[in-house]
Amino acid sequence: MANLYREVLDSVPSAAIVVDKNMKVRYANRAFGEYFRAKKLKGTLRDITDCGEREGACGEGVRCAYCPLKNLFEEVANSGKTAFRKIIMRSGDEGLALRMEVRPLGKFLLGIVDNAYETEIAREMHSAQSIQQRLLPPSTGLGGPPYSFTYIPCREIGGDLPDVYMVGGNTVALLADVSGKGVAAGMLSAFVKAGWDRSEPSPSRALSGLNRKFAELNLDERSYITAVAVRIDEERREICYSFAGHNAPMLLRRADGIAEIEGSTPPISTWIPDFRYEDRTLGYEKGDILVLLTDGVIESKSPAGEQFGVERVEALLARSENAERFIERLKAALKSFCGVFEDDITAIAFDL
Repeated sequence: MANLYREVLDSVPSAAIVVDKNMKVRYANRAFGEYFRAKKLKGTLRDITDCGEREGACGEGVRCAYCPLKNLFEEVANSGKTAFRKIIMRSGDEGLALRMEVRPLGKFLLGIVDNAYETEIAREMHSAQSIQQRLLPPSTGLGGPPYSFTYIPCREIGGDLPDVYMVGGNTVALLADVSGKGVAAGMLSAFVKAGWDRSEPSPSRALSGLNRKFAELNLDERSYITAVAVRIDEERREICYSFAGHNAPMLLRRADGIAEIEGSTPPISTWIPDFRYEDRTLGYEKGDILVLLTDGVIESKSPAGEQFGVERVEALLARSENAERFIERLKAALKSFCGVFEDDITAIAFDL
């Protein structure tokens, strides 16, 4: 029967710990061990929580008198009454904010951390954020044209994926926007990063290859990816581009203003199996600025419901001296216009 109780307690998401009145830990469930990243689930409070105190035995160190966990258990042991506290304590290299209830249980004391599950989820989200940040392109140039970008996810995990890299001496840029938001979108953007063929110099062939790999996921029609890819050939002063259901590239020509690039292609999805994307080329002159952006920029809304729109983006681009100034002005204008973003915001600009 004891093994059954232990198995049940190990299966619940709430972190639970049982100590005796000498402050020895008699039992901690699996959730408690995961919450504190404990190496063992019996022993002293120090053993379980890794509080960082190393002087003397547990409870005898300099900082032990201020240990909120120990003090809470001792309070209940002395009063014989249930107590609830919000406490902050150290565990390993991080600080933890706990909501803990401790109640008498015969000759033992039972402690329940009621936000342990939420904290563990928050940790996982933080780890996912760190991984996603590593997927972003480097902030400095790679030897090709200088560039600047902004990436603002509307939630902890974003669904946009910007990338800049070199192939055959030319700069290639990819900007993808996956359907949905949050964790599911983040997983799909990771698929784009893994499935994109960086060795392929043709943007259209890389898009077609990603489309074939996407079909293997066997997702329903609600899941899709829009993407635009460009290859910048500085020797020929030529841009080769292709896009899949995405906003077309935007080119500011210093000589005669913004070049209108139009086209209609389906996103990467299961909607049109084996669709073959095509490459198009566009010449440029020194001093031009190339911009890629997601629809989160254009479709961002003011509190009154007005969209930011292409016209505002073009106006900002037309009066920008270079790529960096455009990105700075775009971020400032979006923040002033929207306040709160309801979609991921991503833009990349190149000084050609």
